[in-house]
Amino acid sequence: MSTTTVTELHETPSITKSDNESGVAIRPKWIARGVGAIVLIGAAIAGTMLWLDSRHYETTDDAQVDGHFAALSTRLEGTVVWVNPNVENNHSVKAGDLLLQLDARDFEVTLERAKANLKVRQAQARGARLEVPITNAAAFSQLRSAEAARQEAAEAVETAEADLAGARHRLEQDQAIAGRAERDRVRYQALVEKREISRSAYDARETESIAAAQAVETDLATIAAGERKVAQAHSLVAQREAQIASARTAPEQLQNARENSATAEGAIEQALAEVHAAELNLSYTKIYAPVGGVVGHKTVELGHRVQPGQTLLTVVPVDDIWITANFKETQLHHMRPGQAVTLHADSFDRDYRGVVEDMAGASGPLFSLFPPENATGNYVKIVQRFPVRVHIEQGQDPNHELRPGMSIEARVRVN
Repeated sequence: MSTTTVTELHETPSITKSDNESGVAIRPKWIARGVGAIVLIGAAIAGTMLWLDSRHYETTDDAQVDGHFAALSTRLEGTVVWVNPNVENNHSVKAGDLLLQLDARDFEVTLERAKANLKVRQAQARGARLEVPITNAAAFSQLRSAEAARQEAAEAVETAEADLAGARHRLEQDQAIAGRAERDRVRYQALVEKREISRSAYDARETESIAAAQAVETDLATIAAGERKVAQAHSLVAQREAQIASARTAPEQLQNARENSATAEGAIEQALAEVHAAELNLSYTKIYAPVGGVVGHKTVELGHRVQPGQTLLTVVPVDDIWITANFKETQLHHMRPGQAVTLHADSFDRDYRGVVEDMAGASGPLFSLFPPENATGNYVKIVQRFPVRVHIEQGQDPNHELRPGMSIEARVRVN
């Protein structure tokens, strides 16, 4: 009994040792398989999550920083007499800085001439304004005077005609008296020849006849003079009628004076416009920076003779920039303005936040000088790209490091 127990006791460790050695060989194999399975499951889960997450974004590396370019040119022909020492390529300027100046002497002379012409026009306008009331008073006074003169001339005609009628009546009376005196003279002549009356009686009758004949002649002369007076009075009436007709143009004369005054006022406005134009041309001799930014492509130097429209330099406002991201047309299905955008700049290896500002109205090739024409029959379908404007959120670029032309990677969260 004891022997069997001792034997069992000695055999049990050998069985346990063999079992332990087999277990040690088996456990690492199952552990490696478990870890591999876990890694594969994790990778599958991660891939699935990345795939699901990628469905919420659209990305492109065809993007760049864009901005406005203020190309400065001159409106005048002139010689550059001063250039700001700070106006050099890549130098910063502020809005309102005087960049360069043209020779202004010719334009100053033109301005002085325009001001002198304005003074002349103003003096002429004052004279024209004063002429209006003078013409008004003179023209209507002349009309009233002409009407009064015509009335006086008409009364003179009546008086002359009355005098003429009286002279004719006197002529008839004097002719009757002269005829009777002539008949008495003839009768008395016969009687004196017969010596029936004295010679003195005949002489008295002869004197009466001669006086009566002279009175007739006087009456005839008076009638002729009266007829001339009547004709003169009628002529004077005609003159007065002509004066009235001329004086009746008083309203037209007044209107003409007013129009002359208005013309003079218009000449003042024209002279003022010339002064303003001269002042503008003089101000154009000084060229200021319209915006703040960085100077680029400077082509002007001191002493250059510049022409109107000639580009002198360009100012790039680095504080007014945006991102133009070109997306494939297949990426625009869920893209809308207002969506968040992550921007990565290769230049600084950092990210910026932005927002989709607006979508393009057409694809880029359609804005080219020769847009593609697909009606030729040789059509090859090409996925087009559309520029999407992205606004950089405020405070993302405080030092204005981003410059137009830099490459950007854009990632838009579409849903």
